[in-house]
Amino acid sequence: MAEPQPVTAPSTMRAVSQDRAGAPDVLKVVEAARPEPGRGEILVRVQAAGVNPADWKTRARGMFGTGATPPFTLGFDVAGVVESVGPGVTIFQSGDEVFGMPRFPHPAGAYAEYVTAPARHFAPRPRGLNAVQAGALPLAALTAWQALVDTARIRAGQRVLVHAAAGGVGHLAVQIAKARGAYVIATASAAKHDVLRTLGADELIDYRTQDVAEAVRDVDVVLDSVGGPNWTRSLRTLRPGGILISLVPPDDTFPLRQAEGAGVRAVFMLVEPDQQGLREIGALVEDGRLRVIVDTVLPLEQAAQAHVLGETGRTTGKIVLEVGR
Repeated sequence: MAEPQPVTAPSTMRAVSQDRAGAPDVLKVVEAARPEPGRGEILVRVQAAGVNPADWKTRARGMFGTGATPPFTLGFDVAGVVESVGPGVTIFQSGDEVFGMPRFPHPAGAYAEYVTAPARHFAPRPRGLNAVQAGALPLAALTAWQALVDTARIRAGQRVLVHAAAGGVGHLAVQIAKARGAYVIATASAAKHDVLRTLGADELIDYRTQDVAEAVRDVDVVLDSVGGPNWTRSLRTLRPGGILISLVPPDDTFPLRQAEGAGVRAVFMLVEPDQQGLREIGALVEDGRLRVIVDTVLPLEQAAQAHVLGETGRTTGKIVLEVGR
């Protein structure tokens, strides 16, 4: 009887690449070299990749703040299975189900069948979540967690205003704030109010028909992913000592002086890889206090369509690319 032959790992993989910045049609499926994990890294077989505003902004404008130029592969959110581990890795082993937002603000290259990244940029996938749900969580949930818990340090009884509350970050921020005992005011179009009530929002504002600066007062924390004129309107809702946390990079209109004059703070926050934050988020999921809404699931080959859909700004929750099983 012939001896069994060792299984040889594939040397290539499918990936979505772009060779220039531009419209969604620059995204093309290509054959790329399969990476190998280095020291302290793991190789993850990607099952799902969340699609975020950072993805289509990077696609259109290039990699912000990193100096990298095309060609590159997008994707910050990863959910998958550990295929192998590099030297020195002790916290994961082959077969572990993980999720994470590795290497941010550099893309993790999640629009591909495999990624490598530092092991400690990942956490175990929460029990009860499938790969698509886990792929939708990392960037949006970490952004909400780091803004509300790490930066604002929200406490029970505080009033929190979440703008664009039906979006990827927003719908998770509503739940995280509620889990910390806050009173949550959420802005969204009227059609999305019922969904936000089920997530725990205490008060709903239709930004199309109501001026939030007139309708809301005495807020401790504002989480803003809109920017522009919304910054100044949001300052008027804050009580003395409150904080406006912007997820939009500041420009000349960012109201730092106005905030100081009003006795409040205005800050810009950029999310970062955070294993402990992922574990805290996972615990909320497992306790039933946090659920991610997946609006649309598309195959890897339809990454361009996912970007078209995301750029409409009309989705509720997240768009996810299903990469593999």
